[in-house]
Amino acid sequence: MKTIRKQSVVVDVLIWAFLIVTAIVILAPIVFMFTASLMPSKDILKMPYSWIPKDLYIDNYWQAIRGNDGSFIYPRNILNSFIVAGAVSLSTVFLSALTGYGLAKFPFKGRNLVFLLIMATMMIPFEAIMIPLYLVATSLKIQDSYVGLILPFMVNAFGIFLMRQYLITFPDEIIDAARIDGSGEFSIFWKIILPNSAPAVATLAILTFRSQWDNLLWPLLISQSEEMKTIPLYIVKFAMEKHTNEGAMMAAAAIASIPMLILFLALSKYFVSGASLHSSRKG
Repeated sequence: MKTIRKQSVVVDVLIWAFLIVTAIVILAPIVFMFTASLMPSKDILKMPYSWIPKDLYIDNYWQAIRGNDGSFIYPRNILNSFIVAGAVSLSTVFLSALTGYGLAKFPFKGRNLVFLLIMATMMIPFEAIMIPLYLVATSLKIQDSYVGLILPFMVNAFGIFLMRQYLITFPDEIIDAARIDGSGEFSIFWKIILPNSAPAVATLAILTFRSQWDNLLWPLLISQSEEMKTIPLYIVKFAMEKHTNEGAMMAAAAIASIPMLILFLALSKYFVSGASLHSSRKG
């Protein structure tokens, strides 16, 4: 028994050591970004690096928001990212849940084939359809607009997969009882399915919002004016300008990171419980 206990303690210590090292590796760049954003450039470049700023150098944030040209375009770019990421998240959650509900609870001929075809689209890289998609957007004259930024991403195969895997084990008795009470299918979906799918919905919302918040390639193609650009485009341009210092670069990145951190902390309870849905729920 003592030998088993000793082995168990050793295993626990190794697991904790691995988790601590992993956490440090993951958190170190984030801590560096926020601390460097509060330092002048000369302190950032000093070696060894001082992880605690001597003084709070907030001029970096002012330069990041103002821009090197004084145009104050960054707040507009932040607003663009909020509009695009928010709209895409809402549409993806709604359409994915609706499609997943249909695939999980409505038996029809060819259902599995439809699901497999949807899953097959996950194997196609975005770079392969990027140019045809841009030509379609150009022919529809939706480039340099919110419609052009939002429309191609309103639903995705992963979202459908996640919601279908969650809803496939949803009790049929609840749905049948609602039908007996006279509820329509959309009413069942809106009042019963969605409210009881919070872990999957929160997980999908966070992942979708983050992917659009960080999306660089498509806005780079479709956004032509400075007013329609998003955060990643501003950061790339800001970092390439010769008058930009390292602290201001870190401040611009820190400002872009704060909304995602707030969103994750707000929905972390649901996100953690739903993060393993696709592996724990089998269809």
